[in-house]
Amino acid sequence: MKKAENNESILTPGPAHAVYGTVKAGKAIAASAKGTAAGGPYGAAAGLAVAAGRHSGKLLAGAVLLLMLPILFVVMLPTLIFGGLSDSPSQPILNDNDAIVQNVNDITFAVNSVLGEGISDVEDRIALDFAGTNGDNYEIVNPYADDMTSNINAFIAQYCASKGETCADISLTDLEAIIRQNKGSLYSYTRTSETRTVEDDDPDTEDVVETKEELWYIYTLSYNGEGYFADSVFHLSDEQKELASDYAENLSLFLGDGMLQHTQYDGVTLSSLGEVRFTDGATEVVYFNQLDERWANKPYGTDNIGGYGCGPTSMSIVISSLTNEVVDPEEMAKWAYENGGWCSKSGSYHSLIPKTAKAWGLPVEGCKASEPQRIVDALANGKLVVALMLKGHFTSGGHFIVLRGVRDGKILVADPASYSRSKKLWDLSIILNEASTRAGAGGPFWIIG
Repeated sequence: MKKAENNESILTPGPAHAVYGTVKAGKAIAASAKGTAAGGPYGAAAGLAVAAGRHSGKLLAGAVLLLMLPILFVVMLPTLIFGGLSDSPSQPILNDNDAIVQNVNDITFAVNSVLGEGISDVEDRIALDFAGTNGDNYEIVNPYADDMTSNINAFIAQYCASKGETCADISLTDLEAIIRQNKGSLYSYTRTSETRTVEDDDPDTEDVVETKEELWYIYTLSYNGEGYFADSVFHLSDEQKELASDYAENLSLFLGDGMLQHTQYDGVTLSSLGEVRFTDGATEVVYFNQLDERWANKPYGTDNIGGYGCGPTSMSIVISSLTNEVVDPEEMAKWAYENGGWCSKSGSYHSLIPKTAKAWGLPVEGCKASEPQRIVDALANGKLVVALMLKGHFTSGGHFIVLRGVRDGKILVADPASYSRSKKLWDLSIILNEASTRAGAGGPFWIIG
């Protein structure tokens, strides 16, 4: 695969435009591509061929091309992710995974750089706001200080969906420019005030510690989220939003980043499980289930805990088990939302896990799948390990679970979406093989305690 020089589009006439023709089929193509979660890339190609057959010979030609490709996932993102579709009009080049990953890393770096500029921008706006008050000093509470928060997949999909007929204009340079033009809208803030007693640093009284009262303003930053950009920057229609959502989901599945965490939830809850405790590991674990009728329909941002709350529910288990405080999923979801952990229609940002542990004063370390002994040793020593899982035994997409102990050489888990899975013993190899391959914030495993 060839990467586009200077991040500019290298779409050429022929197969590239035939493929883009399939994208313009809209909902039919999105629906077939969404089936990739069950059927894999070749399943998506087959589904795309069926959908295309219902439209025109041009779409069918594009689908035939796609069936030839070793990798098919997001046909509408040819330049940004795949560096273009071909070296020549007849030779597909979507077969270099390393190059694809590098493209995604470049996009992530570029977007996060602009997000950093957005932080500076909102801090400047706060300084101007404070200058117009009668306060003595101010403080900025920044939940994103340790991690730039964004759903890169959503940014990419929304940007490309907005292009419509102008697919040849798609490039990282253009995407970066659009976000930078709107960096003043990336973050907003709320303001509160309080009176604080501080030491008086008057040099005339340096031998005597004196205090004085000061009026402080506290500014709390909040990330406006990709949903804001869909409406106010990219101006997507409802159909474009649906298409972008489908492709963002497929991109997350393809990259193995676990950004999409969605439990199959149709509003049917579990009866209250009451106060469940697991005592068969080195640490007694307080268990919560996100589908429990007590909070399944309670909000997680504008989503609900039952469908999207595996992150806060997992951290409810961890915090309630390792501290003297019991925090249920409803309380944790509220905290996660207020502290920048919620990702609209996707679940939770990966940074929620270490951020929450630190907020409750618990040591936390990231861990990779290539370090199995660290995981086993941690569990044997009474620590808990949060794991981000992909399609397999625990989920069809992305899902946080808690590893809670070791017994008879197997792993004990606390799965926030399944009480039955939480009572089974699991081979460590299953967990290692099904963990996210591109988790952020130090994952896909976080050792806590």
